[in-house]
Amino acid sequence: MRVLIAPDKFAGTLTAVQAAEAIATGWRRHAPGDELDLAPMADGGPGFVDVLHAALGGSLAAVTVRGPHGEQVPAAVLHVGETAYVESAQAAGLHLLSGAASESPETASSWGVGELVLAAVSAGARKVVVGLGGSGTTDGGAGALGALGATSDGVLDGGPAGLASVTSVELSAARERLSGVRLVAASDVDNPLTGLFGAAKTFGPQKGIAEDRIADVDALLEGFATATDRRTSLEKGAGAAGGIGYALLALGATREPGIELVAAAVSLADRAKAADLVVTGEGAFDFSSRAGKVPYGVAGVAGEALRPCIALAGKVLVGAREMRALGIESAYALVDLVGEERAMRDSADALAELAQRAARTWSR
Repeated sequence: MRVLIAPDKFAGTLTAVQAAEAIATGWRRHAPGDELDLAPMADGGPGFVDVLHAALGGSLAAVTVRGPHGEQVPAAVLHVGETAYVESAQAAGLHLLSGAASESPETASSWGVGELVLAAVSAGARKVVVGLGGSGTTDGGAGALGALGATSDGVLDGGPAGLASVTSVELSAARERLSGVRLVAASDVDNPLTGLFGAAKTFGPQKGIAEDRIADVDALLEGFATATDRRTSLEKGAGAAGGIGYALLALGATREPGIELVAAAVSLADRAKAADLVVTGEGAFDFSSRAGKVPYGVAGVAGEALRPCIALAGKVLVGAREMRALGIESAYALVDLVGEERAMRDSADALAELAQRAARTWSR
């Protein structure tokens, strides 16, 4: 039996590569004769550059950029010919927020993402693909714009709190600096910048913004959009990565679903056709997975190839009906098998056990 293993990362515990290897380890315990094809995936969030490097080759250039609160953080630019790939989470990721009282999520800046784009362009890239997802910022991409040369009468590098002083933004210098470069925003969500489904309302709480501050932060983003480019703030993907998507779109970027971009890079459709079963997974499998997440994207490719798809996850938070709507035949949860504590502590071993259990049902 041929099994295609195409998981996302298990946030906070396993990279996509580690997750794929753990699933393969467990599957082989029950079905050592099965032919396993490992295709680690990403949707634009953490792991985007590593997954593409494994699939496309190219060269990684190490750079140092500004983190959300001004600290220097390591990052990498993947160069494949004249195309460069960068990952916003490396410069502005949720994992970079310390939680210190002096480092409020309302002062977290995306400045380092602009520095990553500049590093790619300075090295000769004519196309820069920016993976969006997993950010700890909600500044509408103001910091990234500032790093790229945008100017304002207010503070662009102070997180959403700094936007209170912004009444006008000039993008001409940033656009000039990127002249002749094609920008692509690889987004895992299609939310607008502001409003009920905007960056603050939808993603602010997970970044530490207090519930009673969400409306105020949304209003700050609304004012920033009015000062910069109101129409673009309504576009799909503008709310990605706390609004870094908006900054890129305002500079003329095109938007591509991150999962589709990665699927094409790893030739997922052809590999699914060659398989008998597709296995995907992520940390939390819930109905939000439909919004551009890896399991939904992988299941869609499996469906087009007329192959069944199952999911292994840390938690499964959907019922059978919702699961079918996402294109998943069956889903298995780590916490149901080993409990939450061990699922977090021994993630690789626990995931291998879960894969072994799934193989008992699905392997011929």
